[in-house]
Amino acid sequence: MGVIQGREPNLGLSMRLFSAILCAILLTGAQGALAAGNASDSKLWTFGRLDKVGGVAAHPEGAPQIIQTPAGPAVQFDGVKDALFVDEHPLAGAETWSVEAVFRPDGGAFEQRWMHLAEVDPKTGEDTGARFLFEMRVVGDRWYLDAFTHGEGYHLPMMATDKTYPLGRWYRVAMTYDGKIFRSYVDGALQMEMPLVFKPQGPGHSAFGTRINRVNYFHGAVFSARFTRHALTPEQLAPLPAGLDK
Repeated sequence: MGVIQGREPNLGLSMRLFSAILCAILLTGAQGALAAGNASDSKLWTFGRLDKVGGVAAHPEGAPQIIQTPAGPAVQFDGVKDALFVDEHPLAGAETWSVEAVFRPDGGAFEQRWMHLAEVDPKTGEDTGARFLFEMRVVGDRWYLDAFTHGEGYHLPMMATDKTYPLGRWYRVAMTYDGKIFRSYVDGALQMEMPLVFKPQGPGHSAFGTRINRVNYFHGAVFSARFTRHALTPEQLAPLPAGLDK
């Protein structure tokens, strides 16, 4: 098409439009790269098999069972002798962190430990005592969360004894640390928050269904666990998988 007689093309407007489109493309690319970067500092562990979790070797004891749920497989523990050990501490070296899990408590003993991340002394191969824990306490037909971390110079259990929930259904729980404050959540609702001076933990291993030294066994099931090397906000915590909210 030719130039309209008596009117020059508006090159300034065209250049501004081109610049705006280019900026939008670059911004979209940057946002995608940022999202990919955020995803890269998370590990998602699911429980579709007993010999491997999250690509890491696993070792069952007792007779934990892989069960099918409306959202996919989970691992179920009997609260007596069932356990699953994984050859990795997924938050080794992390200075800030988030631990999320989807689990179903089914009752049983008052004190139950269902996730234990433990540091190991590289010289002796023994546990140092530095650890992250998810525990629960059973009171009648209800339970409450115990989120805990311990290491050199710090020891902080957080039990919201006044915030109890019914047994026998799926929950999403989380604990986060942003460099200053340790927080715990059930279904996105804050349970407790306390200041923490934290020292990163070294490599080690993990246990599900029991304490790492095989006490305080868990009666229930675990669907998934996600470990992130920064503190997530309540809005960023993963939702309960579809089908488990009934």
